[in-house]
Amino acid sequence: MLYLKENREIALHVACGDITDVAVEGDKFIINLFDGMLINLLEEGKRIIERALRWQGLELKVQINVKQQVLSTSEQDLKRLSQVFDNVKITHTNLLWK
Repeated sequence: MLYLKENREIALHVACGDITDVAVEGDKFIINLFDGMLINLLEEGKRIIERALRWQGLELKVQINVKQQVLSTSEQDLKRLSQVFDNVKITHTNLLWK
């Protein structure tokens, strides 16, 4: 992070600050994420991130994994309803039965 900030890679610095799911396996630094907007930025910045890792003394290749977001049954139902009824606004409420 410090390398990115000092080298004025502000977009990467901010993007990497939001990443919490990472791992090191062999010679790979693996970044796991859901966000589609970050994917392009990180793909384009792979070399810069690898340079930042080398600056720390780590010879690692950056690998970006896009995780599929798992929806609950009710979230899947709401998604399907909003597709079927295009102009209908669906709100979600929690009901408590007594």
